Amino acid sequence: MTRQATRQRRVLTVLLAAVLMMLGLQAAPTAAQPERAAAARAAQVLTWTAGDDITKYVSAPTTAVAGQATIVFENSAATGNTIGMPHTLTFVTSDPEFNNDVELNILANPNDDMGGRHTAEVTLTPGRYFYHCTIPGHGQMQGILVVTEGSGEDTTPPATAAQVTGAQNAKGEYVGSASVAIGATDEAGGSGVDRIQYAVGDSGDPADWIPYTAPIVVDQVGAHKIRYRAFDKAGNVSAEKSAEFTVVAQPSDDTSPPDTSATVTGEQNPDGTYIDMATVTVSASDTGSGVNTIEYAVDTGTWQPYTAPVMVHQVGTHTVRYRATDKAGNASPEKTARFTVVTAAPQDTTPPVTGVSVEGTRNSDGAYVGNAKIAVSATDGGGSGVDRIEYSLDGGPYIAYSIPVVVDRAGAHTLAYRAVDKAGNTSTARTVTFTVVASQVPAPNCPEYDERLTVIVGTVDSGVPNRLTDSRCRINELIEDEKEWTSHALFLKHVKTVLDQLLGDGVVDQREYDAIQEAAGESGIGRPGQTEGYRTILDGSAGSFAKWQQVGGGSFAQNPDGSITSGTTQQGLGMLWFPQRKYGDFSLKLQWRDDAPGAGNANSGVFVRFPWVHDHPEESRPEWVAIKYGHEVQVLDRPDGDMYKTGSVYGFDRVGLAGAGVTQKGTWNDYEIRVVDQHYSVYRNGVLINEFDNTGGQAFTPPRADDPGTDGRRFASGYIGLQVHGTTDVVSYRDIRIKEL
Repeated sequence: MTRQATRQRRVLTVLLAAVLMMLGLQAAPTAAQPERAAAARAAQVLTWTAGDDITKYVSAPTTAVAGQATIVFENSAATGNTIGMPHTLTFVTSDPEFNNDVELNILANPNDDMGGRHTAEVTLTPGRYFYHCTIPGHGQMQGILVVTEGSGEDTTPPATAAQVTGAQNAKGEYVGSASVAIGATDEAGGSGVDRIQYAVGDSGDPADWIPYTAPIVVDQVGAHKIRYRAFDKAGNVSAEKSAEFTVVAQPSDDTSPPDTSATVTGEQNPDGTYIDMATVTVSASDTGSGVNTIEYAVDTGTWQPYTAPVMVHQVGTHTVRYRATDKAGNASPEKTARFTVVTAAPQDTTPPVTGVSVEGTRNSDGAYVGNAKIAVSATDGGGSGVDRIEYSLDGGPYIAYSIPVVVDRAGAHTLAYRAVDKAGNTSTARTVTFTVVASQVPAPNCPEYDERLTVIVGTVDSGVPNRLTDSRCRINELIEDEKEWTSHALFLKHVKTVLDQLLGDGVVDQREYDAIQEAAGESGIGRPGQTEGYRTILDGSAGSFAKWQQVGGGSFAQNPDGSITSGTTQQGLGMLWFPQRKYGDFSLKLQWRDDAPGAGNANSGVFVRFPWVHDHPEESRPEWVAIKYGHEVQVLDRPDGDMYKTGSVYGFDRVGLAGAGVTQKGTWNDYEIRVVDQHYSVYRNGVLINEFDNTGGQAFTPPRADDPGTDGRRFASGYIGLQVHGTTDVVSYRDIRIKEL
């Protein structure tokens, strides 16, 4: 032990003794620490194990003795890993709250050269070590190892005491409120106090124990019991003690009872009955002495204290009674909330049945001359009904099917098709293969490719059908709204020229002519500072959000203001991605906001340049295609846990909180991700916070067994996606725009 550490220990001992003396508890005299005996630390083996679960290690030690130790990390079939998933055991060395003198980063999976079992020799010093798994999605696999010093194991629990203070009447009752202060020391044991806990009442539920951080103020009128205990760093727990007292109301002339109300919420049928469960929320207010207690009773049951919304699952008609009492003893009249709970209708688990037909003029070889028209149909026998039909042409992304698909490009083609019912069941994709041969008419030479159903200029929908013209191009393809125009007037002149030709050819009538021209004027295309050549892919409308697709766990929900928020309804790791188009070199602009509950920060990220996620030849889980074969630009400012903070290219180029600074929580932030060739630039609120070159051979740091590296599988183009981690990692996004460079 250094001289400075010795002085710090002596100061801490004096301070603890002073606090305990105030509480009426004398600290035991400090004995001189004996020299550490090497024999007590000999053959110390600490073992971690992992399995299929990505939220926790199967087993992990909590304490150890300072000195030499053998670390064993096993992730094998014997420890429960049946799917070959890799895990790591990593000791954090960048957090000043924990020891940083052991550098350990073990990657193990059942199929590696060691069969998933790895060992390492380390030297441990007194204090705490923070460890976790560094593989994305495993953020909850973490813990703390407490290392104690001394020649033997600490088996003596801490000493505790409590003191109740406040204004008292002649009976010793506390008037208005009482404050309970709790203290603890561990001089006899030597490892030091780790934490203090308290619980209210005698329920005996382990979940009732609460971390003690400050004196407990109790202002509810009545008799009370506060139980308390303490743990030392060796894991010893003190015997449970309690402080009992009574709180009475301040003298008051309040004679009015509280006002009460209740609301019933839950998923309802059209007839108003609740499906599977109803939740009753009771509230009370009192402008006089204040609300003291709220009580409720279900049907003919007994009265119970109300502490949280009441969930009723039992099928049938129910009555929830409720009442409240203020601190002056006035009781409100009993009120009731009545409702009916029914079971959910049988779930549709049967996917739709699909069919296809191909029409057109065929030659003697069976090929279609000029074009082939493919019609797809679907029926649903499961009861929920067909929601949508989708098709994919020649391996492209699936897009919505509404009218027969006309294919006029010469060559062999494969059209895949599938259907989704309103219960979310998706039919197995089927395919039809056909060949188109050229007729005397060459393939159309259209400025753009746009198969949307109506003519949409920028983001303004004219409502005019996006029909084929005499040039065999669609109207929107002739408008060229994705071209970077130098002025709005020049764009409007171009649109008028196109519309004049279409009106003369009879493709549009005068009403449609005017509608498209008005949409072009509203679009603002070409105006300085308005579009800047960016195309909006999430503009706040329901139609824009519907073009994105959720895969894996978790979810995104659209808010009334048009923004979207992750992790609000479904737990798990997943991704919302934009399957409409791939992008090569681009500038992606968006706004994001950290909405994580409490004081913590959320975890999310923007995925770029990943391949088509469905039916990937090397990955069965679509959300992992983006992780393994694209790049994630991190959104995370939590000071603990993952080392990759906001602006990092996850696994490749780390940005810490000290380098880029903490993003302000609860406010919208501008993000620009600019990618040219393999050079990545990340801007937050207009400031460059990271640059990264994805050069050949670069891989994850620290290495990961499942990383494909840059041997052709880190693509030069791909799709865009947003990550969701779970229900506590709440991040909102809005105004997503992209410009191809």
